[in-house]
Amino acid sequence: MKCKVLTLFPEMVRDGLTTSIIGRAVENNFIELETVNIRDYTQDRHGKVDDYTYGGGAGMLMQAQPVYDAWRAVAEERTCSEANDSVCSGVSNGTDQGCQLKRPRTIYVTPQGRLFTQDYAAELAQEEKLIFLCGHYEGIDQRVLDEVVTDYISIGDYVLTGGELAAMVMIDAIARLVPGVLHNEESAETESFHRHLLEYPQYSRPEEWMGKRVPEVLLSGDHRKIAAWRLERSVELTRDRRPELYARFAEQEHLIRKMTKNKRVCIHMMESLHRGLGEILYADENTVCIYDRHCKLGMLHAFTADEASMQQALTALSDAALQQASGRTGISAAERVRGTMCSIICTDQVWLDQIRREAETLHLICEAPVQYRQACYTQNNPLRVRHKDIRPLTEEHHAWVIAHGTGERPAYLAERLASGALYGAFLEERPVGMAGWHTDGSLGFLYVEEAFRRRRIGASLEAFCINRQLEAGYVPYMRVPATDEPMIRMQEQLGLYLSEPGVWLFESDYDTCAADETTV
Repeated sequence: MKCKVLTLFPEMVRDGLTTSIIGRAVENNFIELETVNIRDYTQDRHGKVDDYTYGGGAGMLMQAQPVYDAWRAVAEERTCSEANDSVCSGVSNGTDQGCQLKRPRTIYVTPQGRLFTQDYAAELAQEEKLIFLCGHYEGIDQRVLDEVVTDYISIGDYVLTGGELAAMVMIDAIARLVPGVLHNEESAETESFHRHLLEYPQYSRPEEWMGKRVPEVLLSGDHRKIAAWRLERSVELTRDRRPELYARFAEQEHLIRKMTKNKRVCIHMMESLHRGLGEILYADENTVCIYDRHCKLGMLHAFTADEASMQQALTALSDAALQQASGRTGISAAERVRGTMCSIICTDQVWLDQIRREAETLHLICEAPVQYRQACYTQNNPLRVRHKDIRPLTEEHHAWVIAHGTGERPAYLAERLASGALYGAFLEERPVGMAGWHTDGSLGFLYVEEAFRRRRIGASLEAFCINRQLEAGYVPYMRVPATDEPMIRMQEQLGLYLSEPGVWLFESDYDTCAADETTV
């Protein structure tokens, strides 16, 4: 990820972000941090970047010209229709000719913005490049904000002397969610606000300090009891200190219990909530709609086929997808629609016609649905792994992963590889198969080279991944094409339960979505 910070005080930002974990991430090239002094782009010979406000009032205002030129310097990419780039002015002439700057996600830190949250941090962590604009004095000329800003964000209801501290807070929160930044792949998921719960109390040596002992359960070695104790403490802390978070947690737990009656079909929705990935968009006695913003995945289930409830659920999903792009100003309606495409999983055939009728209006679907059966492992006992040399795939295996990740986008495979979510089966120090899990938590990527099949390597890979998820306290599950009989048989042999009849996946045309770059 590239983070560009436009500021009047670049040393302040560099000094604050080049130490500790974020500093190591910069050194190891997981994060690219660049600070740009807005003052370097002023046309005033005295280096002035501010002036009095029209209409009077106290204080000075940062001028549009130096801010815009500094932004243009880091926006970088252009789409030019001129035959000779050397004559391109970089300014659109209002026709199909000329040059347009691609608009990166540009964040203006202001008390007037949308509140920054962990969910917002996770959304921004998916971007390849972020530009942070730090204001000073009484702010920045509104005309340049209208021109370049996509997101107005606030870190709280108070006023700072400038935007640098707020930008540093956001960069720290976002960067630690970028794959590779944290060494412990689970630490970002188990910290405060996971599942809308505050983090449980933690203890270190010595066992007794000032007459206070470490709770006995933490010394027991019983991981199941420890996990239960930690969850109980998290719930208590959240209920006492953050009742608004506890209310969201309680709503999710109620819905999970309700879906338990249809566990095999609804396991993806239950686990999305349990793992803190999805949010409830709509729920009543008939219908539920959950949305995972990280992978733009909508999940729909009908307890009872009620057309009015289904319509409201689909509308809520459409609104959420649009809201994900709503902070981006200065783009056309068509561009906003293209940017909101998301995949949809529906658990009942009654949804199919309803979704098809609404698809064009809601701008959500690109492709026809494919039927899957969901397989979930509901036991607590780990599975036997026959193939002994299974270990994480790393960047040195990048070319092999891309070559054998059948049907997956190369960029997505690279992200999963960097996240530590892919494992390989090795023979003589070379990978011959792989498996892992998707961003929504489902198992997948199962592949074994042709020459090494029928050796139970695929079953060992899946069993290994199931055991890893059991260790994390999750219910392992995967989606299997309804027509893939060999894969279905393998799930049954491993002891997974399959849904009947299955689920339907409307998958977005990601290649089309990726090509729709917003321009100014």
